[in-house]
Amino acid sequence: MELSWIGVALIFGIIAKKLGQAPLVGFLAAGFALAALGVDPGDALDDLANVGVLLLLFAIGLKIDLPSLLQPHIFAASLLHTAAMVLIGMALLYIPVVLEIGPFAGLSWSALALLGLFAAFSSTLFVIKVLEERENMNALYGRVIIGFLVMQDLVAVGLLAVSKGVVPSPWAFALLALIPLRHVLGRLLDWCGHRELLVLAGLSLTLGGAALFDLVGLKADLGALVAGALVSKAPKAKELSNVLLGLKDLLLVGFFLTIGLNGLPALDGVVVAVGLLVLLPIKALLFVALLMMFGLRGRSALLASLGLTPYSEFGLIIAAMAVSKGYLDPSWIVTLAVAMGFSFLPLSVVNDRALDLYRKFRERLTKLERGKLILPERTVPVTDATALVFGMGRVGLSAYDAVRKQLGDTVVAFDVDGDVVEQHQAEGLRVFEESATDADFWERLNVDREQVRLVVLAMHSHEENLTATEQLRLEGFSGHVAATAYFEDEVSALRDAGVDFVFNVNKDVGPALAQRSMEQAGLTTPA
Repeated sequence: MELSWIGVALIFGIIAKKLGQAPLVGFLAAGFALAALGVDPGDALDDLANVGVLLLLFAIGLKIDLPSLLQPHIFAASLLHTAAMVLIGMALLYIPVVLEIGPFAGLSWSALALLGLFAAFSSTLFVIKVLEERENMNALYGRVIIGFLVMQDLVAVGLLAVSKGVVPSPWAFALLALIPLRHVLGRLLDWCGHRELLVLAGLSLTLGGAALFDLVGLKADLGALVAGALVSKAPKAKELSNVLLGLKDLLLVGFFLTIGLNGLPALDGVVVAVGLLVLLPIKALLFVALLMMFGLRGRSALLASLGLTPYSEFGLIIAAMAVSKGYLDPSWIVTLAVAMGFSFLPLSVVNDRALDLYRKFRERLTKLERGKLILPERTVPVTDATALVFGMGRVGLSAYDAVRKQLGDTVVAFDVDGDVVEQHQAEGLRVFEESATDADFWERLNVDREQVRLVVLAMHSHEENLTATEQLRLEGFSGHVAATAYFEDEVSALRDAGVDFVFNVNKDVGPALAQRSMEQAGLTTPA
């Protein structure tokens, strides 16, 4: 990648961030700007972008819980949504076909079905970025999103095989032998230690899985995802995900640049791309309706819906197949790429304000909820709490233990990661799967808020800590709120929002360590 491309991406990314948008919106704009200047992306950028996508799928695989895919609110709801969107898309797009409007003139039913499928699929890149920024990958709605993405990917694999007339090699069944090898792969990660060898192992597993699946006639993207799933239960899985994060994010910049570098379509193509945005509200409402029908609360359904609504980069693969088979004109590739890019813009703004949007429609959504919710969505069985801790990572767990020594079992902790919750519950701790940003939290917690004197916010995401503080104060909580931060601007924002005490993890841990060590050494009087 030339240095000029990197610089342009950086500038546009900063501009997008300053305007309150996700940096990926800036990267898309940078691609369009470079295309307008006649820049040729070359093969190198495409190769880097492809590796970025594969790393993203590998990272998703690291977080897959296979049994959860069989739950009705994922398996059935995702298939119903895909089928419904294909039918709705075909029905609405048939109107311009009948009227012989521009690029729609002469489209076959097969072409309309493939365009409907493009509208049904969700952007993996967009939603994973949203979840990573919120640190909500393992939240209930995050797990639902991941499940939907995997199901959509499986549909795409099947469709590509059938539509291309390509039957996977008989050797594809040999891939089942990979399942017993997961323990060997986990041991391999242990041997790699903590630094560059672990990064190299992750990259090797990603590219190796993709190449192996491609070799037997299966989708390379699915191979990367399966490779991640094979080592998802390894002790090093979480560390592997963390060390690959920077490399993955850097390479994905190339992906968003390549979308813009495809160039802007002709005027009628731009009109079509904008017109396809009409399907987005329908897509979002259908997600909400189906998820609530299968027992999710309005909040979870809305947050999942907003993340899943943008059009998918994998939809472009379906479009490319349609072009190769003669169903669509080649100009549709650029048109759909622009439609996908355009879909990111409004949804980026809406997702940044998702919690505010839920508060606005909270009463209406609550009335539409089913009487019997799925287990993770039911009332929290707590009545005697005097202190609450949100986020049970290293800092949160330490805070929980310290408060518990003083207040006993009246301290209750919460985390959005189901695995973390299960682990702590097995150790006898009072930990539940809940989110501090949930506007319904106090209604679902059977405890008088006046008896809660302390709330500790120890989540990794500053935005979550900030939103939780604002939510607490909006709900009338008058007790003491403490929170963690990592930078001075975060400290100021939390104090302005109503946090009584902020611990800067980067700045305050040194003095705290010195004070405790001096106390134990008898060099000072304990405070």
